[in-house]
Amino acid sequence: MQINTKSSPLIIIGLDAGDPDFIQNWAREGYLPTIAAIMNRGCWGQTGGAELISEHGVWISLFSGISRCEHGYYYFRQLKPETYNLETVTGPDIDAPPFWSYLTGSDKKVATIDVPDSYPITGLPGIQVANWDVHNSWNPDYFVPTSEPAELIKEIQDKFGQKLSPVEKLESSFEDDRRLRAELLRRVEKKGALCRYLLSRDRFDVVVILFSESHAANHQFWKHHPGISSEKNELTHSIRDIYTAIDLEIGLILAKLPGEHNVFIVSSVGMEDDYPTSGLTEAFLRQLGYQVPPESNGFSLSPMSLARRVIPESLRIALSRYLPREKREQILSTQFLNGTNWKKTTAFAIPSAYTSFIRVNLRGREPEGIVQPGVEYTELLNRIEADLKLLVDPETNKPAVTGVTKTVQLFDCAPHSSLPDLFVEWQPGRFMQRVLHPGAELIQKKPDFFRRSDYSQHGFFAASGVQIEKYGKLDDIELLDLAPTFLSILNEPVPERMTGRAIANITKR
Repeated sequence: MQINTKSSPLIIIGLDAGDPDFIQNWAREGYLPTIAAIMNRGCWGQTGGAELISEHGVWISLFSGISRCEHGYYYFRQLKPETYNLETVTGPDIDAPPFWSYLTGSDKKVATIDVPDSYPITGLPGIQVANWDVHNSWNPDYFVPTSEPAELIKEIQDKFGQKLSPVEKLESSFEDDRRLRAELLRRVEKKGALCRYLLSRDRFDVVVILFSESHAANHQFWKHHPGISSEKNELTHSIRDIYTAIDLEIGLILAKLPGEHNVFIVSSVGMEDDYPTSGLTEAFLRQLGYQVPPESNGFSLSPMSLARRVIPESLRIALSRYLPREKREQILSTQFLNGTNWKKTTAFAIPSAYTSFIRVNLRGREPEGIVQPGVEYTELLNRIEADLKLLVDPETNKPAVTGVTKTVQLFDCAPHSSLPDLFVEWQPGRFMQRVLHPGAELIQKKPDFFRRSDYSQHGFFAASGVQIEKYGKLDDIELLDLAPTFLSILNEPVPERMTGRAIANITKR
């Protein structure tokens, strides 16, 4: 018997960077009763797969069902194809429409609230709100609050206030963290009230809501979390407190929805104890001869080069903090373009903070590529990987690199026009200022952006409802399989463009 989706709406609630271990443990311990009830009534587990190689773009892949191999988004800073220029990339730049876009022209009404990396879709029945409360909103030109219908955003701002600014402060004091914890709790409550207000306006067949506060809490209070800090104080359980507040608001939202429904709780990625490695990758490539510096005639220096020689690095870093982020990105792009002899370079680093992105200077893809596709490309990747595996942290005598992933193998594709050729994961747990190779010593200085936490390669999901079987814990599922599953629950066809397929056996037929 086919179930009428008009009587069983699909509700999807996301926790941005909701760590799967945190959620599972705290649900079991009673701190997340709403999520625990969903897990107990249906099924739950972790998401995995190639899409989780990088945190940026995970929400796009999850809601579109389209792989990075097609949409090419992996970081906010990427190499512009067919150039050596760096460019800022955000969700609206990516051609990977979310699953609800396929409901345009149907009789199903949709409500989306603050889905990361998305903008309202014209002509879709229902309401859509974007960028009122999202984690990644550093540039107001990119992350403008908007809605469909267009006048709704003014109503929201009149009733609930202006766009919520990012809540995160590097090198914060205890008092800073106490204040930010209170602010995040207030924001969770305000977000829940906004959602209930909007959902009371109509009956919706699809609801997608994202809470960003879990993401901010993970980073801001990581240093206080048990296992990271041995000191117990009023901030020890701050991350858990934010998750608990979100769980409470989820329960209040679900209680206001009429009739029976199908509910999914999803998160993008988890968290892990990690430190920046931005200086190690470039040092590795330059000292081992992969990335060659530009030739100098010994006479002329650009104004930027002259400034770098005259002004001490500590002062340059201090001054850069007062520049807008987009200006700093422009300066970085110029330094990147002019800092390498492209005619002699075989591989180079895309500047990044944690996971390293290495790109081959491939003939036919890069403007001055010198590495031939095929055997030469493969042999170069193998050589770089072998050198990376020789790196040792002299403080621990452990390998400095814990993982090297080749894009062509991960995505079973040819060398990609946008993606790096290697993703490199470094040893977590401490800031490595010095790393040794049999043929080199790599030194990195503490970067301006210094944060003790980064992302793991698993997310969380749980589902229950009138169309969901009670299976309990499942094996890891492919992230790309969620979007087709959502459409299947709605009795809608799955587009051929979607890489994933509906998860087998979790839905009733």
